[in-house]
Amino acid sequence: MEILNFLDSDFDEVFVLLSENFKYDSLSENLLREKIYDDPRFDRQLTLISRNDKELSGFMYALTEGDKGYIKLMAVEKKYRRKGIAKRLFSEIERIMIHRGIKTIRFYSVPGNYFMPGIDPRYTPAVCFAESMGFERLQHLDTSNMVVSLKSQNFNTKQIEALWKKKGVDFKRADYDDYSRIINFMQKHFPSWTAEVKNTFNSLPISIHLALKSNEIIAFSAHNANNFGTGWFGPMGTIERYRGQGIGAVLLKRCLQDIKEWELERAVIPWVRPIRFYSREVNAVIERVFWQFEKKL
Repeated sequence: MEILNFLDSDFDEVFVLLSENFKYDSLSENLLREKIYDDPRFDRQLTLISRNDKELSGFMYALTEGDKGYIKLMAVEKKYRRKGIAKRLFSEIERIMIHRGIKTIRFYSVPGNYFMPGIDPRYTPAVCFAESMGFERLQHLDTSNMVVSLKSQNFNTKQIEALWKKKGVDFKRADYDDYSRIINFMQKHFPSWTAEVKNTFNSLPISIHLALKSNEIIAFSAHNANNFGTGWFGPMGTIERYRGQGIGAVLLKRCLQDIKEWELERAVIPWVRPIRFYSREVNAVIERVFWQFEKKL
């Protein structure tokens, strides 16, 4: 078995490997390119493949941000499992991260350009592997993906927006002239989501909506900021003094109406914490759960 750095010429084989082994996920070539090449933290030194007699047998893609490391994607071909391949790949990545001064490693829950917000426990071999490599489950950080059926719901917000206007709050889709002030707003209030919000300006139309009071941004919601073209909602946020008043619900419905107009039948709300909010406002239901794993180095 050889452990090698990922090359662009390996992409097609890696796509086939991941597609065949991600039973509960849909992966396209464009989506995989987004996950790898469109992530500014993509690091070839931490993106490895294994070959057995020249046949691709494994893939592991990791990255770092600050003093944290993340395993972003991984798979081992079924016929090569339980032969130590994943352990070899991870050990090399761990060695490099330790050398760089990384303090912790997490599984899949990469801020920003992520594919899954943790390990779906139905991928039992991944759970077993994480535990065998010394990762601990952070049960207080377990999360969910919810889905919204779009066909049978009306997300028109004109009436409620008219009521808000009387209170001095306006809603709008962002335009290119808003870019600088949106980025400044994000960096001040929600810095970890800045990169995702930048991605919304690649959509036509721009896929971020704003709430403004006295022409100042007080809340936002976005979609198509991650996993492009798949109907993913988020991120969204409201500054603290305006929370709990219903502003977020208006922004949420504006985004869902956009996704509905793409003729998609459902939207995905990933990495959810306020489950009751999404259930109440748009009849969202939990579709998947994800476990968070972390290893201290």
